[in-house]
Amino acid sequence: MSSIQITKDTYLMWYESMQLMRKFEEKSGQLYGQQKIRGFCHLYIGQEAVLAGAMSVIRHEDSMITAYRDHAHALAKGTTPNAVMAELYGKATGCSKGKGGSMHMFDKENHFYGGHGIVGGQIPLGAGIAFAEKFKGTDNVNITYMGDGAVRQGALNETFNMAALWKLPVIFICENNGYAMGTSVARTTIQPDIYKLGLPYGIPSSAVDGMDPVAVHNAMDEAVQRARAGEGPTFLEMRTYRYKGHSMSDPQKYRTKEELESYKAKDPIEAVKQTILKEKYADEKWFEEMDAKIKGIVDESVKFAEESPWPEASELYTDVYVQKDYPYILD
Repeated sequence: MSSIQITKDTYLMWYESMQLMRKFEEKSGQLYGQQKIRGFCHLYIGQEAVLAGAMSVIRHEDSMITAYRDHAHALAKGTTPNAVMAELYGKATGCSKGKGGSMHMFDKENHFYGGHGIVGGQIPLGAGIAFAEKFKGTDNVNITYMGDGAVRQGALNETFNMAALWKLPVIFICENNGYAMGTSVARTTIQPDIYKLGLPYGIPSSAVDGMDPVAVHNAMDEAVQRARAGEGPTFLEMRTYRYKGHSMSDPQKYRTKEELESYKAKDPIEAVKQTILKEKYADEKWFEEMDAKIKGIVDESVKFAEESPWPEASELYTDVYVQKDYPYILD
């Protein structure tokens, strides 16, 4: 049973947040094609409901950690579009001071702890953050996101065992978009129902329609309630889909156009828009104004990134060690 009611404001928030993620990522793809953004770049287009449904449940103090498809997670957690875009550009004004780029967003003030390039590397880190919250006696929760490919890492099993044993306040979320890079889930695991991997550890686990923010909201609400009550972790398999390739260099030859279109027909942004119109929460004018507002925000983020300075060469040696006078850094 959901403890946080889904209201008109919830739907309006979902539309605004998902549309910002979508338009920001579309612009990022365009800029990558123009070589304004370099390196690796993994877009979140299609998966927005997974984040929107979670954000209507968690608090600002709750922490989040994820893999390298992380632009939208940073935006959802409160990092400004300016700071995210500047980071994609590698500029000093980026949320990681231009040192992390696409895969390593970080925002301590908003309790967003990456952005991690090592497949599955964030899973034990998320449990560690949850352990810190329990140790400090807070009721804050950590949300640890991972892709379907990461669940084949041994670190997941070690972490599940420890999180369950110590009843850590962590919600593990597998964003199952069907493919680990270009390899389907069916070809890489003996257990295609990924959520069942949590069951041997006594972790409440379930599959969720990741294209529906309502389903995500309700599943997350139950998981968060358990974590805050000291009842330990939950594992949720969010079944979603990415409309773009694994990264910008992916030719996507492993799936059909028909498969892609079948998921686009269930687009979460369009579904939320239709509910808003049906329930008369807003009219077409509101959508026009909101879309214009979001376009302005994204355009401003590009302008900010373009005009921001590059990091100084001396920044290469900062933020590496906590100790300011670390003795083994040599010129």
